[in-house]
Amino acid sequence: MVDYRFSHRLKVRYSEIDGQKIVFNSHYLTYIDVAVTEYFQQLLQHDEQFDFVLAKSTLEYKRSAFLNDWLTVWCRMERVGHKSMTMNFMITREDEPEPVLLAEIIYVSVDPDTKKTCPVPDFIRERIEQYELEYK
Repeated sequence: MVDYRFSHRLKVRYSEIDGQKIVFNSHYLTYIDVAVTEYFQQLLQHDEQFDFVLAKSTLEYKRSAFLNDWLTVWCRMERVGHKSMTMNFMITREDEPEPVLLAEIIYVSVDPDTKKTCPVPDFIRERIEQYELEYK
């Protein structure tokens, strides 16, 4: 997808649909969480420590997803600040360019041991910049 380098694919399961037979709204945050975890696992080495928490989420529901749909969660780091990171997400149905959902999520870097906010580590900032800039 244009402007998005990273994506993660998943299938809608029965437990994720509601009485209207569409994906219940909160499950989209789970889909995003799975994809952002995969994004950072790709950037990190096994012995490096980095942790973050969600600070703010803005979701814009465009269309519904249904049982057994294959969805792609597209991820792009929009901005890395001193302690926060803003990511954009787009979820599409397989082979369809129109978004099912658009999202902007702000994450805050936290110390892995104390869970208190801390600056985004330099190695994370550098890897994100390298990864995202390589694509542009």
